[in-house]
Amino acid sequence: MVHLLNLFAAIALLVWGTQIVRTGILRVFGESLRHVLAVGMRTRVQAMLAGIGVTSLVQSATATCLIATSFLGRALVTLPAALAVMLGADVGSAAMTVVFSFDLSWLSPLLIFGGVVAFISREKTTFGQLGRVAIGLGLILLSLQLIVAATRPLVESPAVRVLLEALPQDVMLDMLVGALLAVAAYSSLAIVLLVATLAVSGAVTVPIALGLVLGANLGSALLAVMLTSKSALVERRLPIGNLLFKLVGALCAIPLLPVAQDALRLVSHQVHQQVVLFHLLFNIVLTLVFIGLTGVAAKLLLKLLPEPRVGATAQRPRHLDPSALTTPSLAISCAAREALYQADVVETMLRGIVPVLRSNDLALAEQLRQMDDTVDELYTSIKLYLTQISRQALSEREGRRWTDVMSFTINMEQIGDIIERVLQDIEDKKIRPNRRLSDAGMGEICHLHERLVANLRLAMSVFLDGHVRDARKLLEEKARFRDLQHEYAASHIARLQDNTPQSIETSSLHLDLISDLKRINSHICSIAYPILESAGALTATRIRASVLTPGESDLQKLGDS
Repeated sequence: MVHLLNLFAAIALLVWGTQIVRTGILRVFGESLRHVLAVGMRTRVQAMLAGIGVTSLVQSATATCLIATSFLGRALVTLPAALAVMLGADVGSAAMTVVFSFDLSWLSPLLIFGGVVAFISREKTTFGQLGRVAIGLGLILLSLQLIVAATRPLVESPAVRVLLEALPQDVMLDMLVGALLAVAAYSSLAIVLLVATLAVSGAVTVPIALGLVLGANLGSALLAVMLTSKSALVERRLPIGNLLFKLVGALCAIPLLPVAQDALRLVSHQVHQQVVLFHLLFNIVLTLVFIGLTGVAAKLLLKLLPEPRVGATAQRPRHLDPSALTTPSLAISCAAREALYQADVVETMLRGIVPVLRSNDLALAEQLRQMDDTVDELYTSIKLYLTQISRQALSEREGRRWTDVMSFTINMEQIGDIIERVLQDIEDKKIRPNRRLSDAGMGEICHLHERLVANLRLAMSVFLDGHVRDARKLLEEKARFRDLQHEYAASHIARLQDNTPQSIETSSLHLDLISDLKRINSHICSIAYPILESAGALTATRIRASVLTPGESDLQKLGDS
């Protein structure tokens, strides 16, 4: 019983070590890894190489799949390129399995000792996070030694030998067990290393080990499908396509297992190396076969999983992936994508104001006002999602982005509330009393509305890209909009003095409209403040020093110093 507990503990340590390495690498290089993938997806071969490189670092094809699916959801890459990335990711994961298969027992204590010293001494820095990665690598190597030590007495037990000999030589059953283990361990790398270690100790035969390796490959692909099951359809196609690649490859490999076993004996007499080399060769052959068929596979996936008709019943939110919360940079990107969808809903509401004004469409007004419920629900979901991200694990840049996303979604929620009240005012003060704005008044409202929509689009661009030039332009629009509001309010007063009937009837509505549109514009333009503040492009105060009293001026200088 003690030996069995030791084995379970060693397996848990192996899984935990891979988790530490993956999390540490993504926290240090999260933004850079996404940049490497984005730049490297120009051709299928480049995409495959990018997948190999990134996965060799994070030691998880599943993590690479989540990054690639986020690019698909933002339409930054094509499906064929993303499929090529996944083929490369599987090769990268298999290559790291080969590396860990060597006898690196001397390296384990060195990595753990050095990693702990680096992490404790400089935890908040990149050097400290790299220390975390070193600890994870050391734990992986240590766990492999513990697995060997724990399985030796178990294999020597007569009862265990009888049980293992009684197992049926069924490849399909071996694949099923391997897939379940990979899903449970959240890592095919850990399971392949475990299977290789068990094969060395004699706990499983080489044919069973090869079947378990095929199952571990299927389990890794299945895990990605499960993690993206609630994502948008455009994102689910990638893991499903990767699973189909693995399934076809595994089924074709089954009748070739005896031939592969004989070939592996010629390459190496060590059972451990035979198992990990089979894992690597399986993924290399799979990549060479399917790299030229990614375009065909993408067309097939589009036919099997066509885009659903857009309707009000579409499930939302769809980008807030709970599995991404362990990777702060990825989770923040998920929240940003959902915030952009929230802004799309707000834009739809904003664009509907003028049609309601022109046509007195009560049904459209009601439909637009109900969309504010969607905006509020998205705000709540994004807010709760962001609060689940560990702020201590964020870098300085990620912390600023976290704040930007939270500020953006708050502003969108407040804009939605204002639009809802504007539509209600239009119903109460214009449509139901059967009144109409003057032609000049309607023209002024339409002009303000047109600039407002343009500013919202610019604000979405600023939020997405963070360009200082666009942020400065957005803030300049705030001053122009304020001047227009004053000008149009004065024009309306002039029409009242001229006793224009329509202006007199709708005076309250007209003044409220231009005031509310200005408030909406203020919320839109406030999105530029974090960008400009980070760039040092904002002054401490807008009050001119010449209008301050001598005492106030001295206080301001003291504060500035």
